Amino acid sequence: MENVVWKGRKRTLFGLPWSFTKYTLTEDSLFIETGLFNKKEEEIRLYRMLDLTLNRSLGQRLFGLGTIHCCTADKTTPEIDIKRVKGSVHLKRQLSDLVEEARDKKRIYGREVFGEEDDHWDHDSHI
Repeated sequence: MENVVWKGRKRTLFGLPWSFTKYTLTEDSLFIETGLFNKKEEEIRLYRMLDLTLNRSLGQRLFGLGTIHCCTADKTTPEIDIKRVKGSVHLKRQLSDLVEEARDKKRIYGREVFGEEDDHWDHDSHI
């Protein structure tokens, strides 16, 4: 595995890490491992991330938690949540920066991420 930038766990209601969901963020990918006996690992390449949204309920804010909702261009995982993690504000910023770096490295811009439908968009007429 590449250099690990961040590791975390989904937390329970009281902010305790008693769950079987683990998150690992590298410079190129987000890995989400779930399960105790039957494990599943999802990998999402960062250059495929389209949008990040931070959601923090009152209860989550009290315990220093938050959930980051990610919309992706990945066909098998178009949306994913990084649920109830500590330091979510910092993590969202860090993830956003890594997404931009990954796109720059791969030289991927709007057309490649959003598909050919974006080619027909007339940017000047919608300003």
